[in-house]
Amino acid sequence: MSTSITVERVIEAPVDRVFDVVSNPERHVALDGSGFMRSVDHADRIQAVGEVFTMNMAGPHMGGEYQTDNHVIGYAKDKLLAWKTAPAGTEPPGWEWVWEFESQGPASTLVRHTYDWSAVTDKALLEKVGFPLVTEDQLTDTLARLAAEVDAAA
Repeated sequence: MSTSITVERVIEAPVDRVFDVVSNPERHVALDGSGFMRSVDHADRIQAVGEVFTMNMAGPHMGGEYQTDNHVIGYAKDKLLAWKTAPAGTEPPGWEWVWEFESQGPASTLVRHTYDWSAVTDKALLEKVGFPLVTEDQLTDTLARLAAEVDAAA
């Protein structure tokens, strides 16, 4: 059984503009194809590994409204953003979100988005959440939303 989902899309915009949208957690609600994100609680633009941003969320898998702390584990300007998500105030239990950006020329960027839960070992959590919580279609929708946000930012 697979423990990750990766989707990719070419977005017709320079890599720095695409990266600028994803590195700003204030934009994440607009990008969210899962429908779980509600608003940003605490976030600055992502600029380094070790940063944490907090999102307000809602979903039946957590009994309604909740918050997540997102611990940045990967950062390379215009190339990579990655974070591990945890219920607010707890250590990340093992799932992560990875964004990879590859310039395809001055006005085109290949974006690869991965949702990986392979490091989740808590059997009770695996049963409660029912991984994958976010589907491939929802991740694909996230990339479509990203393309629209990048266009709007132009």
